[in-house]
Amino acid sequence: MEKAKLKKTGLFFGSFNPIHNGHLILANYMAEFTDLDEVWFVVSPQNPLKSKSSLLADYHRLALVNLAIEDHIKLKVSNIEFKMPKPSYTIDTLTWLTEQHKDRNFVVICGTDIFRSFHKWKNHDRILKYYQLYVYPRPGYHLDKYVNDPAISLHDAPLMEISSSFIREGIKARKDMNFWMPDSVYNYILDMHFYEK
Repeated sequence: MEKAKLKKTGLFFGSFNPIHNGHLILANYMAEFTDLDEVWFVVSPQNPLKSKSSLLADYHRLALVNLAIEDHIKLKVSNIEFKMPKPSYTIDTLTWLTEQHKDRNFVVICGTDIFRSFHKWKNHDRILKYYQLYVYPRPGYHLDKYVNDPAISLHDAPLMEISSSFIREGIKARKDMNFWMPDSVYNYILDMHFYEK
């Protein structure tokens, strides 16, 4: 199958602990304002570079993403990394998805902040060799030495300064965080008493 006929699919990796409007705005921007046909939220069970202690259970974070995107045709969710050895590595996920979905051309969606530690990623050179990276700006971070890499394209997505940790802290402090995420997500979190301790 020729590359031009493949469905171009952006992979937005993250813990989504919890998913919030910043994630959704970025995914929507990539789906609507680039040449991507779809964007898949790849819910990660464990980031090798982050502590696992504050993570909500995998299936709850997956459920929250499903609630957030249920009315959006171009947005999907994937639990592929739940079935893979832990910790999960981006190159392994990309390789598996590419083998399983011959009709798709996968692109990694990421922020400029990843390039501070990108050299630590497993087989990061293979990612750059075989895949494209669609990069969105993050305040205070730059592409640095990767600025002219042909695999990387910078997209003028809105600057989002919303963080999941800020939302978790707000819920713990009993603040009203309703405007930071879809109603369905916020109601699920409140009903389940997540992040209250």
